[in-house]
Amino acid sequence: MTTDEMQEEFLKKQNELRDRIETVDRFEPDSVKCVAGVDLAYWKKDEAEYAVCCIVVIDMDTHRVIEKQSVCGRIEVPYMPGFLAFRELPLILETVKLLETSPDLFVFDGNGYLHPRHMGIATHASFYLNKPTIGIAKTYFRVDKKTDYTEPENQAGSWTDIVIDGEVYGRALRTHKDVKPVFISIGNYISLDTACKLAMKLTDKESHIPIPTRLADLETHIAREAAKNEMQ
Repeated sequence: MTTDEMQEEFLKKQNELRDRIETVDRFEPDSVKCVAGVDLAYWKKDEAEYAVCCIVVIDMDTHRVIEKQSVCGRIEVPYMPGFLAFRELPLILETVKLLETSPDLFVFDGNGYLHPRHMGIATHASFYLNKPTIGIAKTYFRVDKKTDYTEPENQAGSWTDIVIDGEVYGRALRTHKDVKPVFISIGNYISLDTACKLAMKLTDKESHIPIPTRLADLETHIAREAAKNEMQ
C-alpha cells in the first residue's frame, strides 16, 4: 500500500470514529481508583524503525505504582502528520493485554481532541480500550498551523481554553507556579473540566507533568536502552 493509499484509508477511519466521540463524563470522577499512563519511545536500526510502549498504572489516591508493563516492536507505518495513532496503537494494545490491573482511566503522553479531526492517540485508542482517556502533551500542537494558545496566569491550577474556529479543542493548564503549562485534551468519555481536575490530582511536587505519563516516559527510556542493547 502506498503512502497516499494509507492516508486515504486512515482519513476514512478517523472520520468514522469522530462521530462517536463523547465529550461528557461516562463515569463518576470519584470512582477512579487506578490510572494508567501511556508513552512510547522510538529508535532506528539500519533502515528499520522500532518503538517501545510503556504503561505504568498508579493508585489515584496514594500515587503508588501498582503495575508496569512494556512491549517493543517494529513500526510498520511511516510517519504521516495527523495519523500518529496508526503507528502507535498496535504496540499500545499489545501492552494493554499484559496488564493484570484494569485501569479506570488511561492518560496518554500526547493529544486527543486537540487534533485536526479530533482524533489524536488518546481519542483513537479509547475506541479499543473502551475506557475514559485523556491526552496530556508537554508541547503545544498547533492544529491549524496558526492558532496559538494564551498563557494561563502564573499560579497552580490556572488555565486557558484553546479555541479554534469557535470550538474548544483543549486547555493550557499550569500545574505549578513558575512552570510551563501542559496541554490537556479529552480523549473520549470524559469532559474537559473533569480531565483538568484529574490532571491536577495526578500531579505532585516532583514535576509539572502528571505522574502517570511522567513515570511512563521514564520507563520508555529504560526499556528502549535495554531493547537496543539486545539488538547489538
